[in-house]
Amino acid sequence: MSHSELTKISIFEGKQIRRIFLEEKWWFSVIDIIGFLTSSKNPRDYWHKMKIREKSSAEVELSTICRQFKLTAPDGKQRETDCADTEGIFRIIQSIPSPKAEPFKLWLAKIGKERVEEIENPELAMNRAKNLYEKKGYDKNWIDKRMRGISVRHSLTDEWADRGAKKAVDYAILTNDIMQGAFNLKVNEYKQIKGLERENLRDHMTDLELIITMLAEATTTQITQQKNSQGIEKLRSDAKLGGAVAGRTRKDIETQVSKKIISKENFLPNNKDKFINSNDSDR
Repeated sequence: MSHSELTKISIFEGKQIRRIFLEEKWWFSVIDIIGFLTSSKNPRDYWHKMKIREKSSAEVELSTICRQFKLTAPDGKQRETDCADTEGIFRIIQSIPSPKAEPFKLWLAKIGKERVEEIENPELAMNRAKNLYEKKGYDKNWIDKRMRGISVRHSLTDEWADRGAKKAVDYAILTNDIMQGAFNLKVNEYKQIKGLERENLRDHMTDLELIITMLAEATTTQITQQKNSQGIEKLRSDAKLGGAVAGRTRKDIETQVSKKIISKENFLPNNKDKFINSNDSDR
């Protein structure tokens, strides 16, 4: 995912709100917000009827303040979803009678303010992410590696964005090329080994898995810069080379320690203690 296109799932009062950062602002899933504010069993139908009602009563075409983006649906597939920016969501909320509207407005305003601050000072984003991992119970030494991995990843995706990667699928393909070389697994295959579904794979990696991933991506960045590669095909070639370097290192480590680096361990609730203890043993 590029620096200009970032997808996230936010949690507000226990409900998931999908959002995507594009063109320097957040766009939120209208269906998710309606589901939260109305507790409707069919928020999609509620949204359909709401658009008809507003057009009839207020002569407002709510569809004009929305754009469709592909977001991950509950079944794991990417589906076109009506999204609105903060201003649009405020307008939509005005048409939904709900006691939850006011606290939700405050939450929206807070997200917008934080993003502006993070653009001006990227270190704030890293600090907020670090605090979130600490609250989830991750080991501090693991968090340090994860933060470093995020920085390495951002450097790589910035290079990709400048050199021809434009769509989310481009980043997915390039990432799979790296992971295939480093671990002989695509991202989805790796997630299956760890028993993950929608979770972020890297949030469930052990120390050594993170280190090998960082090595693969940092090496790919260096190769791409040295070759001054342009276009997806050349970037894919670089990604495969960078992944292969890390793959050879992984195999050397496995030979020396007589243990596979690829692990089934994860940070899911029932495995937290085991995951943290595993990280302790890696130091």
